Amino acid sequence: MTYENLDARLVNALLGNGRASLRSLGEDLDVSVTTVSNHLRDLEDEGVIEGYTPRVNYDRLGYDVTAIVQLKVEGSALPDIVDRLREQQQMTSVYEVTGDYDVIAIGKFHDTDEMNEGIKGLLADQDIRETNTSVVLNTVVENGQFELDVEE
Repeated sequence: MTYENLDARLVNALLGNGRASLRSLGEDLDVSVTTVSNHLRDLEDEGVIEGYTPRVNYDRLGYDVTAIVQLKVEGSALPDIVDRLREQQQMTSVYEVTGDYDVIAIGKFHDTDEMNEGIKGLLADQDIRETNTSVVLNTVVENGQFELDVEE
């Protein structure tokens, strides 16, 4: 088994259970705990694995509205705007993009009133020229991750 193949198998095992112990990972991958530990540390050091977090169902916590906000921003203000969006607690994703808009932000809100308040706050910024907001009707997949190809 190659180093890359073991790393891919290790990543896939963690995608299945991010709380798996080193021992159970070693058993599943048929390698020693030390090997798992070393590879895991390398993957973390290389930034392949960035952390271990729970998957939170925001709907169950009362965040019933997911909004996708597209922003047209004055060019020089782009870094400041994305930094401010990143700092907003309810913005779960912020992307600089190509196309008609400069930024796409995805946020979770308790209701449409809270969403409107947040968007109006954005529009008050003179560096934001335009916004376009879409409210998600049905979440098909969210925060999806995919398994890596493993050569047999």
